[in-house]
Amino acid sequence: MRAKTTRRFLLEAAAHLFDERGYVGTSISDISTQSGRTSGAIYFHYSSKENLALAIVQEHFAAWPELIGRYRTAEFPALERLVALSFDVARAFRDDVVIRAGSRLWAERSAIDVTLPRPFVGWLETVTALLEEAREEGALAEGVAPDMAAHGLVCAFFGLHTVSDALEGRRQIEEGLHDLWLLLLTALQPECDARALLVRAREQRERMRRAEPPAEDGTQGGPKGGPKGGPKGEGKAPRKRKTTAAGKGKAVGKGTATGKSAGKGKSALKSDGRRGALAAVPPVRRRDGVGS
Repeated sequence: MRAKTTRRFLLEAAAHLFDERGYVGTSISDISTQSGRTSGAIYFHYSSKENLALAIVQEHFAAWPELIGRYRTAEFPALERLVALSFDVARAFRDDVVIRAGSRLWAERSAIDVTLPRPFVGWLETVTALLEEAREEGALAEGVAPDMAAHGLVCAFFGLHTVSDALEGRRQIEEGLHDLWLLLLTALQPECDARALLVRAREQRERMRRAEPPAEDGTQGGPKGGPKGGPKGEGKAPRKRKTTAAGKGKAVGKGTATGKSAGKGKSALKSDGRRGALAAVPPVRRRDGVGS
């Protein structure tokens, strides 16, 4: 149990740095300083920086099935469930450092010498299934194909995250998502009352959140109850480090050094934005038992 708690503590310490600096801009030495643990202790739990990055991406992916499952089985209209789910996902990207770090690491995958899970496939299947339910309920306009509409919605949703992150660090992501749904629902619904649907969906979301049991640390919010602090007996929670000019907002491209050597940070290449909003979930089964 203690080893599991320590692994989580180190993973969150690394996530803070990967989120701020990117993969190449973060070294094992940096993670040691951030966590207050020796490099040897980090290597005991994670054999390399690549494996630590992989663990964060896998944790990112693992955050979604439980959240999606709650919305797939909730007892209110499918289109409202889709809208409500999108706000919970947006909040997780804004508030959970492991979610954000997993997203950035996947976007910088060319610098990481491990195979990372494939994103977006599960989201496309989830959104398609909810739109198919909405069509059965008569809530989709004639001629709207669920699979094609799902592709557009996923692109729009994660595109919004990329822009919001670059411009204001996702601080206004929920406001932006509200405005995006006003536009999208006009095209999706046969008789559009987008504002009323948004109000209902967000009310349902708050009801579901109030019904959730608290996490082990007593918090509520995010896919797993929100970010956790440092473990008891394992020192303080990862402290916020001031982003350096060399590490702030860097991205990497092909041919960039992977930073395999422990304790040696690499200079990151310049890019136009901080990071993408990439995410993925494993496919979930539909309520009729069909799925992959």
